[in-house]
Amino acid sequence: MGRQMTEMLKGTLEGIVLAILAGRSAYGYEITAWLREQGFADIAEGTVYALLVRIEQRGLVDVEKVPSEKGPPRKVYTLNGEGRDYLDEFWRTWSFLTERLEQLQHQEHQEGIQ
Repeated sequence: MGRQMTEMLKGTLEGIVLAILAGRSAYGYEITAWLREQGFADIAEGTVYALLVRIEQRGLVDVEKVPSEKGPPRKVYTLNGEGRDYLDEFWRTWSFLTERLEQLQHQEHQEGIQ
């Protein structure tokens, strides 16, 4: 993954993780595995765990410790109402930005044709 992709991903990973949790509760490794399956192969587990700690501290998720067959209990994260509101704002912001970027790209393309 190139530097530009890494920087853009840093700015959106929180929203991506919240969107995953909007679909279902999950623990850190599950989230990391899903991201890798979706093509985000270079995301380190530590990055996801640090993000989960931050969103937990900000009150965007509820956490339940669930017994694990291997080792200590797992922390399972569930999006709560505050997290849902934050995710809704993330999607509004994402839509605004993508619309503007598409306009800019279209404008650049049109100017290149003339």
